[in-house]
Parts: sequence; structure tokens; C-alpha cells
Amino acid sequence: MAWTIKGQYMESCNCDYLCPCIFTNPQGPATRDHCTALLVFRVDEGEADGVDLAGAKFALVFKTGRVMADGNWTYGGVIDPADGVQTAALEAIVGGRAGGVPQMICDGIVTDHKGVMQAEIEIVAEGLSRTVSIPGVLSFAIDGVQPRAYPGEAMHIDNTSHPANKRLALAQAKQMQISAFGISETILGQSNNGHFAPFAWKG
Repeated sequence: MAWTIKGQYMESCNCDYLCPCIFTNPQGPATRDHCTALLVFRVDEGEADGVDLAGAKFALVFKTGRVMADGNWTYGGVIDPADGVQTAALEAIVGGRAGGVPQMICDGIVTDHKGVMQAEIEIVAEGLSRTVSIPGVLSFAIDGVQPRAYPGEAMHIDNTSHPANKRLALAQAKQMQISAFGISETILGQSNNGHFAPFAWKG
């Protein structure tokens, strides 16, 4: 299946700000005894073998040991329900069976693949704020970090090896919560790590 998608990505993880996985490539230890990362994607343009994927939303959930590069990841996906043809395409992409970044991750460093579930994904993006809610599954709320000299803009880190984009806005979380795929974690008011950026993938 040939596919292309592009749109907006947003994330929160359980590391303290700034997540050391980003600037250590990711060879350094997370700030806790493991890393839980919630990545959410809104597709603004895209297609898979002629199927329009614009408007699709999906999430990738990772749990790793303290050093992400050591592998042995737990991986799960969530797709927002759509018509049958679009859902089948998204399940293949998010499930890591259709090439591109998700398959690279699944084939390379995932040992516990929890599959793909369907659930309504709510995304609100306003200015430098990003809020995600998947009722009964996960949620997070992040605010971009503003440079003192450039209020209203987000500070960025560039030339990273992140799978969504090499240039990421820096953000801090008001809250992050997940209860799915055998992962249960809640962080409130600790300003843990976040990012957002445009993304473009193909398979």
C-alpha cells in the first residue's frame, strides 16, 4: 500500500522537561525508571492507494525502559473511527504493517505490540497550546515554551532524530494521563515534557 500523510503532531512524555532522550540521541537515561510517551497526529492531507485520509487522527503510545535506545518497547496505536476503507488503511499504517515510520519503529525496537484500538480522539490546538483527549484511554495538555525575547513564539530544538520531525517546539505539560495497553500513569502539575511540530510521512 502506497501512502502519504502530513499534518500536525503533538506529544507529552513522563520525563521532566527537557526530555534527555531528545538531546542524547536517545542514549541517555530518562528522568524516571522508564519512558512513557504519547504521540498524537492530526492528518490535514493524505491518501493511501487513492483513499482520502484528510481529517484522520491517530495516536501512538510507547513505553520503554530507562534508555530508549536499548529497545524492548511496548507499542500501541489508537485511531479515530472513520468509514470502513479509511479505517482499514489507518489500521495498517498505525499498526506498523504498511511501511514508513510506524513499521520502522515496530520492526526495529518493539517487542510487545499491543495492537490498534478505535476510540474518538479530540484535539484542540490554539496558539501555543495543545490539548488531547481520548476518553478512557489517554489525555494530555501542553503549552509551548516562549523565549523571553520573543513572546508569543515557541522555543525549538533543531536537528533531532525524532520520528515526527527533526525540528520540535518545546513544551511543558499541565497534565498527562494514560490507562491503556497495560500502561497506567498519571502526572499532574509537574511541567513534564512536551513537543509539537508539523509532520510528513510516507510508506
